Amino acid sequence: MNHHITVPMSSAEAKKLHAGDYVYITGTIYTARDAAHKRMQETLDKGDELPLALQNNVIYYMGPSPAREGRAIGSAGPTTASRMDKYAPKLLDLGLVGMIGKGKRSKEVADAIVRNGAVYFAAVGGAGALLSKSIIRSEVIAYEDLGTEAIRRLEVENFPVIVVIDSEGQNLYETAVKEYRVEEPNGM
Repeated sequence: MNHHITVPMSSAEAKKLHAGDYVYITGTIYTARDAAHKRMQETLDKGDELPLALQNNVIYYMGPSPAREGRAIGSAGPTTASRMDKYAPKLLDLGLVGMIGKGKRSKEVADAIVRNGAVYFAAVGGAGALLSKSIIRSEVIAYEDLGTEAIRRLEVENFPVIVVIDSEGQNLYETAVKEYRVEEPNGM
């Protein structure tokens, strides 16, 4: 099923999305990769406030290349999401409602998605130049010293993603394998 959603979004809105759905996101999302996640965790450990509100927001695991003249951003492909798995459950518990990346997630992340009524989206790896066309504005809002790993606020329009893990724990990476697995005769 195809959905057009506006972000930020509530957990109730996230619960309408199901593994395998194609989604086009419009609104504000944030970028953060490994270094930014590590710094956010250090900030939380000190009892300080994060540089962005997590409630109902979506984080895109992406570090862009420099923007060409006349463009908001350079190539903007997804980063492997599992690199953020040790940080994601805490951020989901603090109100994060969605994450965009590529690849599988840990059981701890999947459990936190279900517990918080959130969603994990995948963007197509290798399609960073195409994905950047859906980004109409990009602004560094925190950790500028991290360069491409800084936290950015992105304004997106019809940003294409696929629901991989939905709020009920359905995981497209698991169900798709079962659906397309071919059993060979004689166990081969």
